[in-house]
Amino acid sequence: MTWREQQLPPEHPPVRSGGVGVLLVNLGTPDAPDTASVKRYLGEFLSDKRVVEIPDLIWQPILRAVILNTRPKKSAAAYQKVWTAEGSPLAVITRQQAEAMQARLGERVRVDWAMRYGTPSIPERLQVMMEAGCERIVLAPMYPQYSGATTATVVDKVGDTLRAMRWQPAMRTMPPYHDDPAHIEALAKDTARQLDALDFEPEVLLLSYHGMPERTLHLGDPYHCQCQKTSRLLEEAMARPGLRFVTTFQSRFGPAKWLEPATDNTLQKEAAAGTKRLAVAMPGFSADCLETLEEIAIEGRETFIEGGGEEFAALSCLNTSDAGLDMLETLLRRELSGWC
Repeated sequence: MTWREQQLPPEHPPVRSGGVGVLLVNLGTPDAPDTASVKRYLGEFLSDKRVVEIPDLIWQPILRAVILNTRPKKSAAAYQKVWTAEGSPLAVITRQQAEAMQARLGERVRVDWAMRYGTPSIPERLQVMMEAGCERIVLAPMYPQYSGATTATVVDKVGDTLRAMRWQPAMRTMPPYHDDPAHIEALAKDTARQLDALDFEPEVLLLSYHGMPERTLHLGDPYHCQCQKTSRLLEEAMARPGLRFVTTFQSRFGPAKWLEPATDNTLQKEAAAGTKRLAVAMPGFSADCLETLEEIAIEGRETFIEGGGEEFAALSCLNTSDAGLDMLETLLRRELSGWC
């Protein structure tokens, strides 16, 4: 068993304690690909001050009166293109990653998963883990590169949850792993596997990361630099002469200037410049989601082909590939050292 039954008087209810847990956390997803569900999800996501750094007095009227009355319908249509019989791809893959880690780490560790926005929520799963006896928990934000809008907001939410708990577990947070040798090896191995399986040889490998407002870079967020380092290390590890690597940023939102070059603009420019065969990898995502499956695999393909390109491939994220699971196990065992 993963907990000890405390020695208590007969009339006292049994208490589970002494267990160790791991909580995998990814960004989030609506519960269904319909307008109402997407509206709830976006309302939570876009109200996070780590995500939108605009004073509420200015932002909330815009969010409530404009964005939440226009964007959910469009986003729901996009989700419908990628939704599976099991549900949201991001939720399904994150659950599968947790199940795989449970099998690999064994009964001494309880592995669970949560979404920062939507369900299952961080407070819900932390409470379940505590009730199961987990007094020590490794928090694993599933973001290779650190950003205030991703890793930091997960830690914030955990802190808010702990603040309301009478009996708090001890916590460790898995650090960003953008340049971890295990991560770079996994990316190189799985990217090479997928490239070798294509029926064409790409001239360009676009490495597309989620975008952030440019001002976050100037305010000290290390995200841009960590993305660039991942790209550099991946190119060195793959060592493919003749394949040109290009780093870009996707998913722009609103009128502010975002990190550049933009993925959609780059796809247009590559096609216009005569590139005929192109593949896109997304090493900033630990699991496929709307941004990879719809924005890149569907819209990105259309952009490139309509611009004059001929062959296009959107590579899968590490997901539950052998390389990806080997990497995740390595990272988690490191963080669990001394606890089990």
